[in-house]
Amino acid sequence: MSVLKRHRSAVLTALILGCSWGLASLPAAAQDTGAAPAASAPTAATSIAAPTSAAAPAEAAPPVAMPATHNEAVKNPYGFGALWDNGDFLARGIIIVLLIMSMGSWYVTFTKLFEQARLLRQARMAKKQFWDASSVQEGIDRLKPGSPFRYIAESGTDASRQHESQMLEKIDLHTWVMQSIQRASENIQTSLQSGLAFLATVGSTAVFVGLLGTVWGIYHALIAIGISGQASIDKVAGPVGEALIMTAIGLGVAVPAVLCYNWLVRRNKMAIEQVRSFAADLYAVLMAQTPPSTAAR
Repeated sequence: MSVLKRHRSAVLTALILGCSWGLASLPAAAQDTGAAPAASAPTAATSIAAPTSAAAPAEAAPPVAMPATHNEAVKNPYGFGALWDNGDFLARGIIIVLLIMSMGSWYVTFTKLFEQARLLRQARMAKKQFWDASSVQEGIDRLKPGSPFRYIAESGTDASRQHESQMLEKIDLHTWVMQSIQRASENIQTSLQSGLAFLATVGSTAVFVGLLGTVWGIYHALIAIGISGQASIDKVAGPVGEALIMTAIGLGVAVPAVLCYNWLVRRNKMAIEQVRSFAADLYAVLMAQTPPSTAAR
């Protein structure tokens, strides 16, 4: 029994020592485990701090200057220049014809305006100078050479003197003088109307000349599209747009010509009315100065 008791006490002593040793080893393991994360934490912190410190110089670097962009004018590939460069002999010929028509219409317009203004100014001078004279011859001398009213007055006086010849003595003096003054007035009227026919022609045909260029341009555009086999908008818009420029040019030539023609015709009527009034008054004065015996012949 004593042996068993000793054996039991030895076993209990061994168990107590083993438990005490195991409890003593737990804090040491815990300390080792906590030290490992603590050691890794500075490494991670160092690795995190490294990019931050590396990124700091990049943020502090000044921004790179972008190269300056220049707005260069883009050449229009479908404008008037392209129409002239790509056009054939007919297209260029139509443009030249329209240009000549435009220049001619503006030349006629300005020359006719100058002639009409000069005639109206001479009409005012004739009213002040001719009719204040004591005789027809004195009134003629007061008018400037080249004046249409002096031309009418000289035609009337020359007709009166020519009627005294044997060839004309059988013709009534009234009829002869009236015809001479009327012819002089008609010559002035014809001179005023010269050039207006050109304006009327330009106004009525310039549109059709431009339309001819448009039809010709569209014809060539369709041929080019058919050859290429592509009917996209860039293949159609360019050639057709160039062809339509011809119609625009024709309208730009015709419309001013028509407006100028109507304006000049209206001013011509005013000028011709002044000429006719002067001619009628001159005829009355010449007949009043003619002796009754001479006028009856």
